[in-house]
Amino acid sequence: MVKVQELAEKLKFDKEVIIHAVGKRKLARARVYVKSGSGKITINGVPLKYWGTPILRSRIQEVLEIARAYLGDELNKYDIKIIANSGGLVSQAEAIRNGIARALSYMFGSEVKKIFENYDKYLIIWDPRRCEPHRSNQKGASSEGSRRHKQRSKR
Repeated sequence: MVKVQELAEKLKFDKEVIIHAVGKRKLARARVYVKSGSGKITINGVPLKYWGTPILRSRIQEVLEIARAYLGDELNKYDIKIIANSGGLVSQAEAIRNGIARALSYMFGSEVKKIFENYDKYLIIWDPRRCEPHRSNQKGASSEGSRRHKQRSKR
């Protein structure tokens, strides 16, 4: 397991170590910054316990509980700051999950990464599913095309 202090020595940081990771889901993006601190988690400047709905908070806390099961109290020594934008709240929550899992796997090595992958592979990799673009003027239910109508006079 890679320790943060060893990582700091490798990268020759003089100040505190900040780990940066990006999580994505649909159009939502979440930038996750992990640094030494007291265990605070903020999303767009709001503490986690006040952000979103209880279901979305539980989806985010799920990742933290998986990490706590392996790391114990080590996780409480770090602050997590998240900047989420674009998409809806549900997509942002999924992007945050992805970003936190990626940041923790960068910090603590491949063992944590394997734990996340065994639980849910989309915690580490980005979900490739996207909305298909609408294609107009295609032959569909009608012979002239599904969305084609004759223009009518307003008078």
